[in-house]
Amino acid sequence: MNILAEELNSVLSDSVAYGFLSSIGRRMYFPKGIVAQSDEAKEKAKRYNATVGLATKHGEPFYLEDIYSSFREGLFKPSQIFSYAPGGGDKTLRSLWKEAMLRKNPALSGKKFSLPLVTGGLTHAISMVAQLFVSEGDAVVCPDLFWDNYDLIFRDLIGAEPVLFPFYGKEGGFNIDGMKEALLSVPGDHVRIILNFPNNPTGYTPSQEEAKRLVDAVVSVADTGKKVLVISDDAYFGLFFEEDTEKQSLFSYFADAHENIFAVKGDAATKEEMVWGFRVGFITYASKGFSDAHLDALTKKTLGMIRCTVSNCDRPGQSLIVEAMRNGSRYEADKAEIFSEMKKRYEIVHKAVRKHDGDNLLTPYDFNSGYFMAFDTHGRSAEELRLYLLDKYQIGVINIMGGTLRLAYCSVEPEGLEELVDTVYKAAGEIWS
Repeated sequence: MNILAEELNSVLSDSVAYGFLSSIGRRMYFPKGIVAQSDEAKEKAKRYNATVGLATKHGEPFYLEDIYSSFREGLFKPSQIFSYAPGGGDKTLRSLWKEAMLRKNPALSGKKFSLPLVTGGLTHAISMVAQLFVSEGDAVVCPDLFWDNYDLIFRDLIGAEPVLFPFYGKEGGFNIDGMKEALLSVPGDHVRIILNFPNNPTGYTPSQEEAKRLVDAVVSVADTGKKVLVISDDAYFGLFFEEDTEKQSLFSYFADAHENIFAVKGDAATKEEMVWGFRVGFITYASKGFSDAHLDALTKKTLGMIRCTVSNCDRPGQSLIVEAMRNGSRYEADKAEIFSEMKKRYEIVHKAVRKHDGDNLLTPYDFNSGYFMAFDTHGRSAEELRLYLLDKYQIGVINIMGGTLRLAYCSVEPEGLEELVDTVYKAAGEIWS
């Protein structure tokens, strides 16, 4: 094992994170190679800097005029578009994202957590967490309605074993008792769970009261001596449409909830800043027992993962986001306008499905947030309904694990939403009645 990895493991050995490290996680480190030496040279090599494989002239990268001219004249230096980004991301962007996290999550105020690291999108963040902290055969607790990429990452890439529990409780709402039971069912003294709110595919987020009980339930598991890794997938953070819905990331509460809880937040500019194609995500760490040294060691291991997977992340995307966050004249107004439009679509869909109350073929899952809503097909084939809608009505929807049909109302104009919902019910009646 590399001595740098051994040093980081030694730093982490008295933290809750250490026991979660996979064999990859234990071996991982940020090398003092080209990237680290180039970063050092930026500070000291004032005469000649012959470290990085980046062709420059007068201190700026070479570029193609056909590409550079596509950006607004005078807005960016060539280095803000064409240069490599730092391994952990643009430092200004990382600081701005942390400031925004604190504004959006007041419960984080005064708590210790890492400076967010930039990733190649949220999938990259979750994949790195899986590789660092989950080993083959480890159990990963998850509600039974989840984004299908979790299967690909945890089961197929890592070889972990999913432990599923029903997403909704018997009385409706998030199944907190089922979650706690699943956590306690995992043998050993380490357990991992991933939670995604607003949820994909259901569009559900716990209420404020539910969120408190959810955190309390995980704390009670930690009180038994189990160490709990809680991964918060905040892909759709901020899209909360009801007054009593929890508006803060659960990471905010888990960050200092218990010495046995290791909290990880994965989020992204993807939906929060409406830049889907930029592939700019973030990963942040916290625990009640973490010191600055612990956070630094976790950061360096993650930098190593970034280095050996994508090397570094999208530079022009980061520069554009920084410019918008710092200087955008319509930054807040545009975000508010888009939120208002999404809430309008949500309300139309809510009203449309209520017209079909009592239908015994499709039952909408409770939804209050995000981009989606979904139907329980009561054991009938969601794939059959999906194909029928596609072939007869030219309507595209998603089959989730055979028994759930998901509608992404975010991508349908408001005037078409009621017809969309009505047609889904009509099609179900045509093939199943």
